[in-house]
Amino acid sequence: MTRVGIIGAGHIGSAVARGLVAQGHEVAISNSRGPETLGALVAELGDRAHAATAADAAAFGEWAVVTVPLKAIDDLPVEQLAGKIVVDTNNYYWERDGHIAELDEKRTTTSRMLQDRLPQSTVVKGFNHIPSGDITTDGAPAGTPNRRALATSSDSDEAIALITKVYDDFGFDTVNIGPLDESWRVERDTPAYVVRQNADELRANLVRAER
Repeated sequence: MTRVGIIGAGHIGSAVARGLVAQGHEVAISNSRGPETLGALVAELGDRAHAATAADAAAFGEWAVVTVPLKAIDDLPVEQLAGKIVVDTNNYYWERDGHIAELDEKRTTTSRMLQDRLPQSTVVKGFNHIPSGDITTDGAPAGTPNRRALATSSDSDEAIALITKVYDDFGFDTVNIGPLDESWRVERDTPAYVVRQNADELRANLVRAER
């Protein structure tokens, strides 16, 4: 079992935390309002979880999950995340994040932006195209017919191996899109976004994606 730092305690972050503690991992979880606001969630999660600041959660984790609005990535604790694999759950919502020219003009991806923000970390896309309520409820054992699949993307084989293990533990197959610059294929408004699909269907939807 591992120690995981989760930065962001919204729907996705909370669901991932629930799954991880159920599997025996230790979790430090943070939000933008302070550890004192996470009492109810931590009480629900149990003894394997504690509330922390973002910096302390990042320092605690052997690896980390960043699940904050895209507009907030400049506030991430860069030093404490250095040398670690960071799972990026983000998507670009201009209505929330404000218009970002590089994304509007399709010149980068949200995961590439996070990697640029965390140059000493290794970013891998994860849990960005599944509704939060499905994360702990729609998994199935490996080999189950029509098992749901989730996509990932990274410049690192080690990071892909980590998220593949995490997905499998949650009950999902993995489809590797390739490097971070291809991660747009599973972001908002693409065929693979927030629909239930098995691995073959996901691969087909990734091919259908148009930028």
